[in-house]
Amino acid sequence: SGSGKSVTALSIMRLLDSQADITAGRIIFDGEDLAQKSEAEMRTIRGQRISMIFQEPMTSLNPAYTVGDQVSEVFRQHLHMGFGESKRRAIEMFERVKIPRAKDTYGKFPHEFSGGMRQRVMIAIALACGPDLLIADEPTTALDVTIQAQVLSVIQDLQHDMGLALLFISHDLEVVAQMCDKVAVMYGARLMEVGESTSLFAGPRHPYTDGLLRSIPRRGQPLTPIAGTIFDLRSPPDGCRFHPRCPYAEDRCRRETPELRALEPAGDGRLAACHFPLAGAGAKA
Repeated sequence: SGSGKSVTALSIMRLLDSQADITAGRIIFDGEDLAQKSEAEMRTIRGQRISMIFQEPMTSLNPAYTVGDQVSEVFRQHLHMGFGESKRRAIEMFERVKIPRAKDTYGKFPHEFSGGMRQRVMIAIALACGPDLLIADEPTTALDVTIQAQVLSVIQDLQHDMGLALLFISHDLEVVAQMCDKVAVMYGARLMEVGESTSLFAGPRHPYTDGLLRSIPRRGQPLTPIAGTIFDLRSPPDGCRFHPRCPYAEDRCRRETPELRALEPAGDGRLAACHFPLAGAGAKA
């Protein structure tokens, strides 16, 4: 938490708070820089091309409107459908996200649903217009393990059926391993490591990634937490942002900010922002 994952997602959607701004960098989507788009252009992209599921299903829906109204509004707003057609399509979306008795669901209000069912409604809203990219920001927060598995299964099935690209944000590494082909690890608003999911989890190259994996509870093994606490983002440390907590930190780490760079062996796509990357599987190079 606090590493900048959600802010990154909101930046892609261009939904940052009015007091926040994108000061550098590019957001390339389908060959175009979203950071240069006007608000009017972004309104046509949101929903139709890129959609987002937010992390609080209990508060994301409008309590004053039925869930059917909230889904059908997407069709009316973006696809200019009439009431009858938008209602029919909304019921179809409820069926696709596996909400029981979809027709009866249309006229119900959010407070009549559990957290897991509310999140399914949010998925229906996000995917109503068939976007190319779905951003899922901690979509199973506050859900129990059984409901979490059901929601993740719905997302995976729809991703496959609709041919979606999925940007999945989570602090749960076991869920990340299940959902993602490629993983980007963030700390202190910076990318620490990027790589294919299988190889990254088998052999982390950045000490922070290694520490995260070692801190996962495993039966019969002692818990190994990362020492220290995350810094205040208003006053980040010099050099590598992880150096105050890194067991391998040297003087260079305290002075110079490491760039995210390709690591040997060349061609495996692994990137890490570390002056002294690990050899893999937690071993220092």
